[in-house]
Amino acid sequence: MEKTLVILAAGMGSRFGGLKQIEPVGPSGEIIADYSVYDALQCGFTKVVFVIKEENLAYFKDHITNKYASKIKVAFAFQSLADVKDKVSPTRVKMLGTAHALYCAKDVVNEPFVMINADDFYGRDSYLKASQFIEHSQDPYEYLAVNYPYINSTSKNGKVNRGVVSLKGDVITDIEECSIEEVKGKIYATSKNTGEVQEINPTDPVSMNFLVFKPTIFTFLQNDLAAFLKTPITDTAELILTDTIKHCLQNKQITFRSITSDARWFGMTYREDIVDLKETLQELIREGVYPEKLWEE
Repeated sequence: MEKTLVILAAGMGSRFGGLKQIEPVGPSGEIIADYSVYDALQCGFTKVVFVIKEENLAYFKDHITNKYASKIKVAFAFQSLADVKDKVSPTRVKMLGTAHALYCAKDVVNEPFVMINADDFYGRDSYLKASQFIEHSQDPYEYLAVNYPYINSTSKNGKVNRGVVSLKGDVITDIEECSIEEVKGKIYATSKNTGEVQEINPTDPVSMNFLVFKPTIFTFLQNDLAAFLKTPITDTAELILTDTIKHCLQNKQITFRSITSDARWFGMTYREDIVDLKETLQELIREGVYPEKLWEE
């Protein structure tokens, strides 16, 4: 069975201050996506698709994917504003969001797949759980979120955005994109849609965009994108993948299961986050999880 890893890598990190997807974090200059592809390979994945800006294609081929092109199938999809330029302001630079980014992969993905962010480190356990789900799930409308306890997904350098998950057993009933901060020992999640504030616990599951989909997701994305483009679109308005998932849940079109990963998540929301990530990678190398040089023959 072909298992595909889709990596969203078209966005610029405004808070981080640069193209954080290609920031070296490993001892031999590896980027986070190198470790994502390596972990996926260890768990039986056979293909990787990068969603990028087309102007970055040569760089990705020359400096990133050539290291493992002989070990896994590599494909690219391009996110741009070209196909919607008559719908957005001519001054707009920002991409249309994660739902649009994933939709751009529709022509190169025809099998169950995992979708992740290029600038997030998810850990081996998450890929193993996703691989097992793909092997056993037969329902084309059954998806999976590999979630993390909030405490395993924090940044000590500021607020973070997380999908706060509501569960009934192992089934997700709702997911709310929130800005989360800790104040005087308590954790507050503020909905980015409604502004509603709720207190959450350190062990509550949050979504870090490690999501397992079937190709049926592309029809839902297409419908939401069409509706989005009929509305007035500001220079910063985005179509967020979480919103499409919420629509599907509300309309009872999918079953969205949840499983909690044992791994420690690391991201690069802020430049200072690199320090913790590099230290963790060194620990994992000492433990034998990764080799010193990831793609050495």
